[in-house]
Amino acid sequence: MHTGHRYPLTDTIRWSQREFLIPLILSLAVVVAHTNLGLTWIGVPWLPISMIGVAVAFYLGFKNNASYDRMWEARKIYGAIVNASRSWAFTARDFVTNLHADEKASDEELDRIRRELVLRHVAWMDALRFQLRKVKSWEHEGPQFDGFREFFKVAEYSEDLHVELARCLPEEEIAEVTAQINPAARLLSNQSRQLLDLRERGLIDDFRHMELQKVLHELMTQQGKAERIKNFPFPRQYSTVNSIFAMIFTTLVPFGMVQEFASLGEGAVWLTVPFSTVVCWVFLTTDKIGDWSESPFEGLANDVPITAMTRGIERDVRQMMDEKDLPPARSPENMILT
Repeated sequence: MHTGHRYPLTDTIRWSQREFLIPLILSLAVVVAHTNLGLTWIGVPWLPISMIGVAVAFYLGFKNNASYDRMWEARKIYGAIVNASRSWAFTARDFVTNLHADEKASDEELDRIRRELVLRHVAWMDALRFQLRKVKSWEHEGPQFDGFREFFKVAEYSEDLHVELARCLPEEEIAEVTAQINPAARLLSNQSRQLLDLRERGLIDDFRHMELQKVLHELMTQQGKAERIKNFPFPRQYSTVNSIFAMIFTTLVPFGMVQEFASLGEGAVWLTVPFSTVVCWVFLTTDKIGDWSESPFEGLANDVPITAMTRGIERDVRQMMDEKDLPPARSPENMILT
């Protein structure tokens, strides 16, 4: 995710160079045909083109608003995970005690249980981010985009889930959860099983059991919301038809502008090239922004930075357990894709 103050103009042009160069070439071809080859009949009245442009602009606005909503919802989901994770850590730390136990556990065992609950939660976050980074057929896939992910060292494509889970879980539990269809959901299920065991031993009472379960339910709810965005694409009819309309409009623009500028006098016809190029670039780039915003977990430039956020949560919850040797923070990568 880009985290600078803004995209520099040069980077923006580089990212949208195809949307700039194709209209530029088309505009030049239309002007040359109109002026040098004498094909004045290729000029089209501007009024019908402008009507198409208004319709495309409204459609673009709808697409970009809907794409932004998907991206912003993804960010809110991870914000909720941040809050629930912190709640889980200090609640697990403070609720697991001998207060209601008939058979007291040692301080070492209590500390081990608390750490298990917190570390399994860290493992859940790692499993979830790996699941969300799996590229779907409607996302940007192929050698070019895989190359971008490799070049920018997107963690979920350069690291191994088993290695990440081994930081927090015993080998037998890793084998269990990685054999499941949904490892992250299985880890939350394992948390619930351990809470039941703690309740039966009296290390948490009914009230504490219920409160810890509420946090688990919140985490499962947020996982489900993230999976809803990941597994259900922005409707293809809106995405595809809008792009087709934008291409039709931008193809017609130079044919309308050449007639308008030719009527201003000799030489003015060449103004078609810069004005037509800029108008087409704006429309096509706006369409591309919507296209790149609709899948916020695909591991490219405009994603929600779930890798960095997961590591930030991990550092928080480990510190709540009084750990001193914390894993290094991750920073979102400022990707510029061409």
